[in-house]
Amino acid sequence: MSVSKTNAMRILDGQDVNYNMLSYEHQDGKIDGVNVAEKIGKSPEAVFKTLVAHSKQHLFVFVIPVHKELDLKKAAKSAGEKKIEMLPVKELQKHTGYIRGGCSPIGMKKLYPTFIDQPAVELETIVVSAGKIGTQLELSPQDLARLIDAQFADLTQKA
Repeated sequence: MSVSKTNAMRILDGQDVNYNMLSYEHQDGKIDGVNVAEKIGKSPEAVFKTLVAHSKQHLFVFVIPVHKELDLKKAAKSAGEKKIEMLPVKELQKHTGYIRGGCSPIGMKKLYPTFIDQPAVELETIVVSAGKIGTQLELSPQDLARLIDAQFADLTQKA
């Protein structure tokens, strides 16, 4: 079965960024990050979810491990804002072009200020959504950061 390229894959190809495409069955409806990590045979520490938050004036993107929770205070501090809130799911597609479960940090409608959770720096590769439910991308965190002009920051709640 051939998989059609997503916009994120075309962007990576156009920038000569090395990546692996991973796919998983999603008909069972289990598309949360921890289930996806299990389906693709990767550790939850290496599979990252893309979250979109907003302040009064700006949108921000946060890329964190699937088994962790975004710390909104740390996220706001990283973004240089007093306070941020999660973007309502119903507004996600309007601002990013992506739907919940298929939101990639690569190829959004605009290049929003993006932050990747600090532990990613230690990993050889991380996995993020390819922009479509059922498809993931594995690439180096440094390549991802360079491609989307992201910064590494401490973003998650401590257990």
